[in-house]
Amino acid sequence: MDQRTITSSTGQAAESYFISRVYLWMSVGLGISAIASYWLMSQPELLRAMFTNRVLFFGLIIAEFGLVIWLSVAVMRMSASLASVIFLAYSFLNGITLTSVLIIYTGVSVMSTFAITAGTFLFFSIYGMTTKKDLTSIGSLLMMGLVGIIIAGIVNLFLKSPALYWISTFVGIAVFLGLIAWDTQKLKNIHAIGFQDSEMESRVAILGALTLYLDFINLFIMLLRIFGKRRD
Repeated sequence: MDQRTITSSTGQAAESYFISRVYLWMSVGLGISAIASYWLMSQPELLRAMFTNRVLFFGLIIAEFGLVIWLSVAVMRMSASLASVIFLAYSFLNGITLTSVLIIYTGVSVMSTFAITAGTFLFFSIYGMTTKKDLTSIGSLLMMGLVGIIIAGIVNLFLKSPALYWISTFVGIAVFLGLIAWDTQKLKNIHAIGFQDSEMESRVAILGALTLYLDFINLFIMLLRIFGKRRD
């Protein structure tokens, strides 16, 4: 066998291993979030306190933001084990705050929308992995769109405009579909550059898992606005 063929096969195997680690961590994070949500649903008193005590609720929100910012900014300066603990803790807290989804929407519609999200995520992630097109050019547009969605959401807390709600929903779906493909391609490109050591590779895998986890959750919430059936 030609040496270049062997090298190429080895590189593809290493890339597949790295990407599979990212997906595994992301799946673990989603699983922990789901477990946390269903656990809280089985604790009526704690659930009531969660959504009636504003200090507790906003304290958890602040803790979530703190963890995700800490991990995103300082991941390269911490050990892979600490990064994994922070990611899992964030996934748990996010599952707790997302329990509102299970309260508002029926369980069947939540599960069906989750399945739709998973299938859509897989399609666009595979596209990001396999396309020959460089998606770097759309990255800045997607980030601008993301900022616009956040601003629109904050503004609509006061306006309560149905039109703005649905516009931001459909734009948000388009943005997060693009981000899934872009973020997946970025992981592929980062792996092609290489890692200093296995510890750095582990840290990048966890950071990549966090990025895709956030893409998945936000797409799920946007799709739930369309496909979710509210409880009577």
